Amino acid sequence: MAQSSIEWTEMTWNPTTGCTKISAGCKYCYAEVMTRRLMAMGIEKYKDGFEVRVHEDALQIPYSWKGNKIVFVNSMSDLFHPEVPLEFIQKVFSVMNDTPQHTYQVLTKRADRLKEIHHLLNWTNNIWMGTSVEDQRVKHRIDDLRVTNAKTKFLSCEPLIGNLMNMNLDNIDWVIVGGESGRKARPMQEWWVWDIRQQCQEQGVAFFFKQWGGINKKKTGRELGGRTYDEMPLQKNLEIIHA
Repeated sequence: MAQSSIEWTEMTWNPTTGCTKISAGCKYCYAEVMTRRLMAMGIEKYKDGFEVRVHEDALQIPYSWKGNKIVFVNSMSDLFHPEVPLEFIQKVFSVMNDTPQHTYQVLTKRADRLKEIHHLLNWTNNIWMGTSVEDQRVKHRIDDLRVTNAKTKFLSCEPLIGNLMNMNLDNIDWVIVGGESGRKARPMQEWWVWDIRQQCQEQGVAFFFKQWGGINKKKTGRELGGRTYDEMPLQKNLEIIHA
């Protein structure tokens, strides 16, 4: 568990670590870079580098948290990676089911596997399920997410590396948009962002603009048209609140 600097969450929880690249959005994976650093520091959890690993001991961590937390699950991995056994995914879900005071944000690029096994998981109201959609080539992930039993569904359009025109956001509650950051960051066009903003507005979906990104993401900031967009899905009745 660690406090998070990610604007749309409070903390991270990693019962699995490691992953493999699956689409263009993975090219400069921050989790892979961070894993190399943690491995070099001698952190036991990352001794196998970016190989996919499950961590049974991490399953007990949420029971120790006090208050109500917003938690990004597996910032260093993908819970629906094919090398993560279904039985372990079910264990992770059991922990989330057992701790309804916390809100869990699960994000995957493997929306096809999510679609295959979603009916074998217990989707309590505190589990938000999302998929990454970085450009037109992976828009099909939205359709896979849409049909799942998750109560709250969201898209992470980050790093946004292409336009995402004409999205069907039916049964989608939240869209996060962000540009890639880092030394080799691929540029994001402003009109791509405005187009997604308009689609969300027209289809009644909460819109969150995370960052412009680039080499210096602090300098480029996160304002769009002179203001920030921090909309979040309202969990129980799926209305939109404006932060």
